Amino acid sequence: MKIFEPLYDRVLQWSRHRLAERYLGFVSFIESSFFPIPTAFMLAPMVMAKPDRAWWLATLATVTSVAGGLLGYLIGYFLFEQIGQTIIDALGKQAAFDEVKARFLQDGVWIVLLAGVTPLPYKLCTITSGLLGLAIIPFTIASVIGRAGQFFIIAGVLKWGGPRIEPQLRRWMEVLGWLCIALAVAAYLYFRT
Repeated sequence: MKIFEPLYDRVLQWSRHRLAERYLGFVSFIESSFFPIPTAFMLAPMVMAKPDRAWWLATLATVTSVAGGLLGYLIGYFLFEQIGQTIIDALGKQAAFDEVKARFLQDGVWIVLLAGVTPLPYKLCTITSGLLGLAIIPFTIASVIGRAGQFFIIAGVLKWGGPRIEPQLRRWMEVLGWLCIALAVAAYLYFRT
């Protein structure tokens, strides 16, 4: 039973929609403060569908993601008890949030940079940055570098190797999908205890 290949085909189809870039910007914005699905899941098929727009799509994702990160910062700074804690509870991320908070006291700006580039939950870092009052300028610079790093690497790899990578990606889609789920479950179990 194939689950991920049909999902990939569906997202590829959506990525050709005339409003796809607006959707990418919207998803990128909300993902940085409260939406659980990573922007890369929409960016990658869009670059595959429109490789000539790869750099623009990466720029759009970066700008809207950083803007969403600033919203997350404001949620943490002004509205943590009313909104921030509700988002963390809804996502079931209290333990992860507590760990990020403790690490922030040591390495705040570096964590924002790392979360921008890696699959770490960037939204937890944006809210924590606001909650702990991390200076806004270093926060913004780290966010721009981190998010641009992630999105431009994805766009570059897929623009450069798109037609060559696509058959291999399709061939391994189910394995990669289940591997991502297994890693997410393992990370959840690890951070829960």
